[in-house]
Amino acid sequence: MEDRAIGCVLGTKEATPLEFWVAVADEQVVRLDDVLRVETRKPDGSGSVQFYGVVDRVRTLHEGTEFDTDTFLVRDGNFPVSLSYAAHVQVTRLEPEEYLPPLPGDAVYRAAEDSLKRALHFDTMDSRIPAGLMRNGSPAYLNYSFINGEKGAHVNISGISGVATKTSYALFLLHAIFHSTTDSGSANTKKAVIFNVKGEDLFFLDKSNLKRPEYEAKLGNNPGDRLDTLGLPAMPFTDVKFCAPAKKNLLPDVVPNIDQRTEGVTAYMWSLRELCRDRLFRFLFVGEDLERGNLVYLVANVEDRLARLAVDNDKQNPKQSYLHVDEPYGEDRKLQIRTFTDLIQFLEDKLIGEEPDQRWLVRNQPGTAMALIRRLWGVREEVAHLIRGDLTEREVEQYRLEPIAQDRLLTVADINRLGAKAQMFVVGVTLRKLFLEKEKRGQYPTVFIVLDELNKYAPRDGRSPIADLLVEIAERGRSLGIILIGAQQTASEVERRVVGQAAIRVVGRLDAAEAERPEYNFLSASCKQRALFVKSGTMFVQQPEVPAPLMVSFPFPPYATRRSEVDYSQTEEAAIAADFDLF
Repeated sequence: MEDRAIGCVLGTKEATPLEFWVAVADEQVVRLDDVLRVETRKPDGSGSVQFYGVVDRVRTLHEGTEFDTDTFLVRDGNFPVSLSYAAHVQVTRLEPEEYLPPLPGDAVYRAAEDSLKRALHFDTMDSRIPAGLMRNGSPAYLNYSFINGEKGAHVNISGISGVATKTSYALFLLHAIFHSTTDSGSANTKKAVIFNVKGEDLFFLDKSNLKRPEYEAKLGNNPGDRLDTLGLPAMPFTDVKFCAPAKKNLLPDVVPNIDQRTEGVTAYMWSLRELCRDRLFRFLFVGEDLERGNLVYLVANVEDRLARLAVDNDKQNPKQSYLHVDEPYGEDRKLQIRTFTDLIQFLEDKLIGEEPDQRWLVRNQPGTAMALIRRLWGVREEVAHLIRGDLTEREVEQYRLEPIAQDRLLTVADINRLGAKAQMFVVGVTLRKLFLEKEKRGQYPTVFIVLDELNKYAPRDGRSPIADLLVEIAERGRSLGIILIGAQQTASEVERRVVGQAAIRVVGRLDAAEAERPEYNFLSASCKQRALFVKSGTMFVQQPEVPAPLMVSFPFPPYATRRSEVDYSQTEEAAIAADFDLF
């Protein structure tokens, strides 16, 4: 398909190597987000320069009128004027890269397939994944090298909850990553973990979506058209492991705390020995807990002492999940720590007993020790069922939440029914253990972490172990193959280093006040205005190689994102086929 002429470079507006205006010819249509091309001769006649750019402003006006009311005269045919239809172009690429301005009167063309790829640098992307569909129906791409850590890493998605479809776009990207790229390294090169924070919607990602054909038909498409255009299969996620916390009131039995799906869900929890040995104690304290006095230093020392105790226990019997102590503690004079309550009572004895152990207290004041104990009692109701000392060695392995060690490509970890502090604990512990494991294994497999509500886990103000860990992942994760696909309603409330390290920035519907924050300066003025009312399923995408944000839409998912979307007919067919294969 050839480029089509639509006008010429406007002579009444300044033209520079980075931007210019286009006079649109009669009977031609130019819209926001259109991609245009201009070729201009060099003044010395030594060759030409090709300009490619994206339309970010369009306007019309009557030339020759002086007063606003003249518009009515023109409308009624009583005032002869000319209609000016013009578009502003933000330059995205020059070939060759010589920063000369285009000349007034130079012909302007609508970029067809090959020119469009050059304009948006798609032709220079060695490895790319679909980012969505542009307004003209052409696929837009992301350079995968700026996602997987080769040149850059991390994706950040912002937008109003329930409207901006942040989780939906994160899932679309994950689906594209699994089906559009190839990596070198090991045979199993990609894994992902999704923290499910809202309802139980994500527990059906391995099922086909019943409503997709109906939705695509409303748009006038065949069910597979838009997915085919993007080169993606119309299939659900495969090889998925679903995990949920155990129910509290059924201990010691272990039953996942989930209602809508009864099969294929595994409970998760941690052993007391593991909590202490792997130095996970700090994640029992949220940010505001550690901002007062010397509590952070006491927590660090207690964590260190518990780790030493666990290591000593491992030397005696590494298969146990509880802790054995040398000196009796509590009113019952126990010698074993088997429950989270036992752990609190043990620390009470060490820190605020009649004769506090200075090796544990390390010259801290009694008030600081009391603050630590109070916070442990405060969090006990939320986390006691997640930390147990009565698990067998087999159960510890069975209920372990470690995405990199799982035999599945995708792990969905439910945290929506947990209290706020328990959610922080689960996310912090999972990421900490993943980070430590990746330091041992190296870059492969690449692990993608999908985490919503980043402002809660890495707030701009305050300190917390999880925020420190997320900063570490943002700054150093690319070298370890840990990629964060983070989302939040307001990027202005997230730690700057977490948002700033994301190579790919995505924005859906924004609040008017939020859109004016400096975190969105990568958006043009028109993009900021449009972000106030864009529809669900439409996003602005910014990546390093493309100077202008791209407005894209993404297809209705082929995988179910809630129970009501599950296509049970295909599920039954798959089950029958699986049973048939057994024979």
